[in-house]
Amino acid sequence: MSTPYDERPWLRFYADGVPDDVQVPDVPLTYLLDSSAERFPGRKALMFFGRSMTYSRLLNDVNRFAGALRRIGVRKGERVAVILPNCPQEVIAFYAILRIGAIVVPTNPLYTASELRHQLDDSGARVVIVFDKAYETLTQAMPGTAVEHVVVTSLADHLPFVKRELLKLPLAKARRLLAELSTQVPEHAPVLRFEDLLREGPDNPQQTPVDPMRDLAVLQYTGGTTGRPKGAMLTHRNLVANAHQTTAWDPDIRDGHEVNLAVVPLFHVFGLTFCLTCTTLIGGMVVLIPRFDLDLVLDAVRKHRPTLFPGVPPIYQQLAAAPESKKAGVGDIRTCVSGAMKLARTTVEAFKAGTGGQLVQGYGMTETSPVLMANPLDGNARHVSVGAPLPGTEARIVDEHDPRRVLPIGYPGELTVRGPQVFVGYWNQPAETAETLSRDGWFRTGDIGVMSPDGFFTLIDRKRDVVIVDGFNVYPSEIENVLSAHPGVVEAAVVGIPDSAHGEVVSAYVIAHQPAPSPAELMEYAARHLAEYKVPAFIEIRETLPRNMLGKVLRRVLREENAMP
Repeated sequence: MSTPYDERPWLRFYADGVPDDVQVPDVPLTYLLDSSAERFPGRKALMFFGRSMTYSRLLNDVNRFAGALRRIGVRKGERVAVILPNCPQEVIAFYAILRIGAIVVPTNPLYTASELRHQLDDSGARVVIVFDKAYETLTQAMPGTAVEHVVVTSLADHLPFVKRELLKLPLAKARRLLAELSTQVPEHAPVLRFEDLLREGPDNPQQTPVDPMRDLAVLQYTGGTTGRPKGAMLTHRNLVANAHQTTAWDPDIRDGHEVNLAVVPLFHVFGLTFCLTCTTLIGGMVVLIPRFDLDLVLDAVRKHRPTLFPGVPPIYQQLAAAPESKKAGVGDIRTCVSGAMKLARTTVEAFKAGTGGQLVQGYGMTETSPVLMANPLDGNARHVSVGAPLPGTEARIVDEHDPRRVLPIGYPGELTVRGPQVFVGYWNQPAETAETLSRDGWFRTGDIGVMSPDGFFTLIDRKRDVVIVDGFNVYPSEIENVLSAHPGVVEAAVVGIPDSAHGEVVSAYVIAHQPAPSPAELMEYAARHLAEYKVPAFIEIRETLPRNMLGKVLRRVLREENAMP
């Protein structure tokens, strides 16, 4: 039975030059690199602290490292954990692992030993590639796992060159960054050295045959919002498709000319696709920055004149507030797309006022490789919306309790999506897979949203975050927006906590300006703008809120605090 969503009303609002659908080639993910190295061998592929690497050199290093991994026994289908920040070694390792048909397990270098142990144990990785700063944590995490080989590298492997670049920055910052970039791994530690493997590896390994539709390229762990993180199984086709879909969204892209400022970590799926695979597809240059630092970013903007800058709201907020941003040329960046968390209209307006640049919001999930939707780049963005589905992506709103019942346009419900970027399931989690992914390919996102008649989607909240008070649904984001409008509030986070009389009640956590308003004052303010059952029963003033690596507030942690005895 057809539905109004099947008519894809959003197509009418695509920017000129954006296709309705994309043709996804039946190739391994490494083909993106092979193709660009053939078309643009002398083009700079990577830039890291002033040191560049051409596509020809990158391809050679990838092949050498792939050969070295084969020599230490890595075979098709095996998982290789990569614990690196943004650096050339991460890119080399990523494509080398794929070259031999193995599976990349991107891992956050800031993980604790227990977090890392879970991911190593669950994935069954036998080989780990780690940078020296995370080596000690790895040694604490490894006992009881399947890890047999540890390959260590340092961001300062080419320290003399890096040091010259860093010393151009203010002295205190240079010293701090140099300290962060260099850590000694014990001389006799049982490790292999990345540079040794790279130097000794054969330079002509053939691509291990893979079935792009079925063979996994990446085992990307989710943020664990429902408990322990789960491994989302992303195939070669998933990631190739999303690279084509995402680049197709920007009709002004020119192959061989784009420069992507990669501050978002590549171990996060947003950075992996938007910074790396998309840029590799079009033969662009990736400017790698290990972590966000305002001075480093502004220096990179001045030197390299990026055309693409994926980011998250806190990054854009800092750029908007920095007086140097406009002079550095931040406003000249053609495409700035925010993802990973909600983008406030105030951030968009501040970014335009502070830099002169345009900023739009996109939306995606780990399970969708990740990009699903984005606002048009032709000036028709709607900043309360996450935009329209990308080419080749279907979307509809269904009853959150019965996904077979498609809701009329304009009614809120659970967002479900289908497209070539949708994953094939959770690693070793058949029940979780069956619950979220239907046999005909529809994925239940867990996000509550609504579609306007012209096809733009607005998200209301995460399904699991909805608070049920006396049988009424309460959306935390609505209350957060009200509290954040108070002049004394910097930021608010809202969760539901168990209550014997009402099932749940609303609890709010607030970061405030000084002098801070009292909880009673904020409750009174909320009561003027919200129905009685939505008014927080508890408000706590805090200095900080729990966040993930990208700065997104973790409501799960706040709920767990209230569940503690």
